[in-house]
Amino acid sequence: MTSFLNTLDTGFIALLLGVSKEEYMPIDLSVSNTKLSLSILQNAQLHEQWITTGLRQNGKRIAYGGYLEKRKLYERSTHFQSVDTAQQRNIHLGVDLWCNAGTEVLCPIDGVIHSFQDNTHFGDYGPTLILEHCIHEYVFYTLYGHLSRESLQGKQKGKSVATGETIATLGTASVNGDYAPHLHFQIIKDLQGMKGDYPGVCSLEDLDFYTNNCPNPNMLLHIF
Repeated sequence: MTSFLNTLDTGFIALLLGVSKEEYMPIDLSVSNTKLSLSILQNAQLHEQWITTGLRQNGKRIAYGGYLEKRKLYERSTHFQSVDTAQQRNIHLGVDLWCNAGTEVLCPIDGVIHSFQDNTHFGDYGPTLILEHCIHEYVFYTLYGHLSRESLQGKQKGKSVATGETIATLGTASVNGDYAPHLHFQIIKDLQGMKGDYPGVCSLEDLDFYTNNCPNPNMLLHIF
């Protein structure tokens, strides 16, 4: 997958309307960030304020990061929990782009709509869209989570979408699984028969499988 995506050689891809590469800022939500309190991380409003303050102080518009990041954030939701510690899901499999609700999401590369649905568990994706792509006869998928409910209106399975086309807008905490507004973007090689949903967080026990099946999205986006 690495060599395949490298052949695209697209350079920076704008996933969010009107945002240049220079306007992105890395953010650390991992368990190792001792400056970020759990009370802020697990409260959508406080978390949004914390992110907005950091962006303003640094003169940026988008905070990004999170691939294979182990987070405490998911401890608040039974959706990720297990009685077996090794099966606790707390390792993030996509890249998050944190910014304002309502921001337009752009198609990064030509494809078709594979599936979509509203994943309504507390802490889940909320409205979710999955696109299917075929480049040089290689089929893979991209997932967009934490969208607005309006983003799913009028969607049709199999409809073509073009690079740069607006495909969705970001949702508020009230619909996106109760998170500060952001886009979860993930590359998936094999959807394993799933539609409108795919794990975006895994356990340590399953990390090797998901690292192979969900490669680093930056290999396509070239944000950092």
